[in-house]
Amino acid sequence: MNKSMNRLNDIYYFIKPVLPRWFQIILRRMVILGKKPFYADVWPINEKAGKLPTGWKGWPERKRFALLLTHDVESVKGIQQCQALMRLEDHLGFRSSFNFIAKEYAVPPELRHHIVENGYEVGIHGLYHNGEIYKSQTVFMEQAFHINQYLKEWEAVGFRSPCMFHNVAWMASLNIEYDASTFDTDPFEPQPDGVNTIFPFWVQNGDTSRGIVEIPYTLPQDFTLFVLMKQKNIDIWKRKLDWIAKQGGMVLVNVHPDYLNFSKNKCGLEEYPNEFYKELLNYIKIKYEGQYWNPLPKEMAQFWRKEMVGKGENK
Repeated sequence: MNKSMNRLNDIYYFIKPVLPRWFQIILRRMVILGKKPFYADVWPINEKAGKLPTGWKGWPERKRFALLLTHDVESVKGIQQCQALMRLEDHLGFRSSFNFIAKEYAVPPELRHHIVENGYEVGIHGLYHNGEIYKSQTVFMEQAFHINQYLKEWEAVGFRSPCMFHNVAWMASLNIEYDASTFDTDPFEPQPDGVNTIFPFWVQNGDTSRGIVEIPYTLPQDFTLFVLMKQKNIDIWKRKLDWIAKQGGMVLVNVHPDYLNFSKNKCGLEEYPNEFYKELLNYIKIKYEGQYWNPLPKEMAQFWRKEMVGKGENK
């Protein structure tokens, strides 16, 4: 992150604890809706991001595109709704990953085990859900030590930064196979620098042999669409998904169990109907039956390392 962005984030996270949640959301909504008209040429679709990687030979089994489903769990409410979300996906024949914040709430071991035993994946979503981790390299290294302990304890190989902050050059300090803290295009994130690709890519650790696979999200986040922008349908998701499928890229969506409303009650300030996500999965299942590969993120990382690294991909 550049220095000016660091200062703005420092100010925001300094005053955030004293701001009512409803005010935080209204403030962010105003900022996003004010910015949206200026980014119509790169959001939700940035045509440049569709470029094929050097040496690209296609997805396994000649599938048309890849589909990754990921979930960042940000609160106790999210913990409580993980199994309902799993049941929804399992019923429709999909698999996904769940990323937990290690120190901000209790993550029941039995939940982690249940997720893995049922063919899903567990990852780390930082120690705390704030912007502190990238404040300096010293801070990052201090947190990396503890993150690595959780990675070992949870037998996890994936990481996603809180709030989608990122510095891929530092990621080699984590004992991970992949990072998922970036995006192809999202000018509404606190750190809005997109990686301009709808494919994974390799991040080399300097001159060493170590490196990780970076897996960017490529569909707009649910919180952005349905809480901040207050979209009443999934048309943006469908439009972007169809474009990615046409390019033969990777569809990666980040849906938070915290914001899904599984009840018949009216949605709260930070909720949207779970039917939106169900509609997305049904849309994929019906329109693209037999055309997509639905790996876990760790399986994507293994595929990319084996098939692309050292075989033409520009590191």
